[in-house]
Amino acid sequence: MGTLERIHLEIIRAVEQRGSLTAAAEKLHLTQSALSHTVRKLEDQLGLAIWYREGRSLRPTQAGEYLLAAANRLLPQLTHTEERLGQFAQGERGSLRIGMECHPCYQWLLKVVSPYLAQWPDVDVDVKQKFQFGGIGALFGYEIDMLVTPDPLYKPGLTFEPVFDYEQVLVVGPQHPLRGAEYVLPRQLSDETLITYPVAIERLDIFNHFLTPAGIAPKRHKIIETTDIMLQMVASGRGVAALPRWLVEEQSTKFDVAPVKLGSKGVDKQIFLGFREVDADIDYLRAFVDLARTHRDKRQ
Repeated sequence: MGTLERIHLEIIRAVEQRGSLTAAAEKLHLTQSALSHTVRKLEDQLGLAIWYREGRSLRPTQAGEYLLAAANRLLPQLTHTEERLGQFAQGERGSLRIGMECHPCYQWLLKVVSPYLAQWPDVDVDVKQKFQFGGIGALFGYEIDMLVTPDPLYKPGLTFEPVFDYEQVLVVGPQHPLRGAEYVLPRQLSDETLITYPVAIERLDIFNHFLTPAGIAPKRHKIIETTDIMLQMVASGRGVAALPRWLVEEQSTKFDVAPVKLGSKGVDKQIFLGFREVDADIDYLRAFVDLARTHRDKRQ
């Protein structure tokens, strides 16, 4: 049985990405003959073919598909490991790349990042918004090291820890008839313009925990990307929104808005931090989770 080397993984991934041996050779800065020779030698050692050759195009065999899946999984990890070792060599601890899957969580995260940077001066922190990465896949693909989300997707190899409890509430403006109400019922929103972040309806709490189970839809659904503009719209009577209570209370001095409980029981939520199980013992990652947890009840 032949020895599998990194170059073999890089070749099969490059061929898949570029579509031909010639283009793959160009990407890897190899001659086509050198690349072909490397592949032939591997196929001889393994005793099986990696590709079916159909004219000029290549299609992976079952073994090739398996090798490609391994390449897609292992190469990002190798690159990540090399970067981490390079950081160690330069006296740096490493980097913590945080992916945000929750628009209003950004304000909460700032409260944690500030003391964290002071405690861990040699750790580089980077925060990516949802449109810059692909959620759970980004954790598996080593694009990010931590995911901030209110909706964890439990998968083997990942750990999610709840770090912050909050209540999702309706936000109303100064003249709204529901202002001051103890709570709102789903049917009371059937004539409203509901303002939300650009998130799929099935992932919006106001829909899946409140409106949809009651068979109610708002009169109009308007999408706004930023919290400040959303609150300005609500304050000027252009609609209602659903946000964490702590955020509404924090912003009520800046905008004339007020929270109203969603239903008599309310809608309770949590913010989770997700990370790879293999990284669970990294001290500076663990420290971030612990610090986030100390902010669990610091909502003001």
